[in-house]
Amino acid sequence: MRVLLSTYGSRGDVEPLVALAVRLRELDAEVRVCAPPDQEFAQRLAGAGVPLVPIGPSARALTTGAPPPSSLPHRAAELIAGQLDTVVPAAEGCDVVVATGVVPAAAGALSVAEKLGIPSVSVTFQQLTLPSPHHSPLAYPGRPFPPEVTDNKVLWDLDAQSINVLFGAALNTNRASIGLAPVDDVRDYVVGHSPWLATDPVLDPWLGAPCLDVVQTGAWILPDARPLPADLTAFLDSGTPPVYVGFGSMPMHTSSDVSRVAIETIRAQGRRVLVGRGWADLAVIDDQDDCFVVGEVDHRALFGRVAAVVHHSGAGTTTTAARAGAPQVVVPQGTDQPYWASRVADLGIGAAHDGPTPAFESLSAALRTALAPETRARASAVADSIRTDGAAVAAKLLLDMVGAERPPVTV
Repeated sequence: MRVLLSTYGSRGDVEPLVALAVRLRELDAEVRVCAPPDQEFAQRLAGAGVPLVPIGPSARALTTGAPPPSSLPHRAAELIAGQLDTVVPAAEGCDVVVATGVVPAAAGALSVAEKLGIPSVSVTFQQLTLPSPHHSPLAYPGRPFPPEVTDNKVLWDLDAQSINVLFGAALNTNRASIGLAPVDDVRDYVVGHSPWLATDPVLDPWLGAPCLDVVQTGAWILPDARPLPADLTAFLDSGTPPVYVGFGSMPMHTSSDVSRVAIETIRAQGRRVLVGRGWADLAVIDDQDDCFVVGEVDHRALFGRVAAVVHHSGAGTTTTAARAGAPQVVVPQGTDQPYWASRVADLGIGAAHDGPTPAFESLSAALRTALAPETRARASAVADSIRTDGAAVAAKLLLDMVGAERPPVTV
């Protein structure tokens, strides 16, 4: 079986595909991954023995550059065109295409599968992109929903209109270039009838929706066999468990202020500090020996040794911290992150910071909640309920899907 996994986005969009690729290879599948050309993605895939087919511009450069919302249709057109140029040759001879990432990228990959007559699966790593009466959609930059509208059905209708305005022309122009008919509703085309939701059902319970047959596989997380670096281990061993602070793929344009506030607040709680560099390039603020900066490490192994995790509330980091039983302070920056922050608070495994910019007083209050013994006990209990087989489940489903699509062999 040959499988093409295609995405465009941040680390949170690429890392789950690494896990799925490894599980597919264990089933003797040949796997290719189309993803942004960032070096960290290439190294992560290479470490798993999976080739990267680079597509589009650097995701890190695009994210940290903070392009204006008005450029979104133009960037979408470039991204879809790049999908057709790259995914078509990469998908030749494949038995199935798995499409995820930002809407234009997924739409482009699904169009390639349609053109080549290859079965495809649309996957999301958070349910807020799936129309449901139980939650509202995410607003696109520069296109806020009217504040007086609160009915979820109306909001989802407005969401479909926004997606068509932003991406419809670009998608249909590129589809026409490969001989495909236009799409009337871009969101419905990308979501399809039976999308996969690759999240944990405890952290992210799917409550159902009309006309959608959602397959929730569990989160796609790959156990990391890499040992923690020796200098990091020495720091952990040299004192009480520190508090980790890091914001993953979020640029945090006031990163020096964020570092100072976070470090001073954590120190005021009598705790040592681990600073995750991330795309924000967070750093220490002085030469005291109670702080240590970490780069690319096995977060699950690390989070199992910290007193709490302060982070941006991306789906991957939230799930990893939950699996490790680490209390969390989530400082959501946007998109789906307020949702994950609310789930952490609702489950009692941490605190949701009010707003994207931590201040000494607000972060102190959140840390006090996270560091309370009852929060640690609840985080430990929830950790035991988090599924660990999501990627394996998805790999088996793909294998079964391809088997069902193949014609029977006649003798």
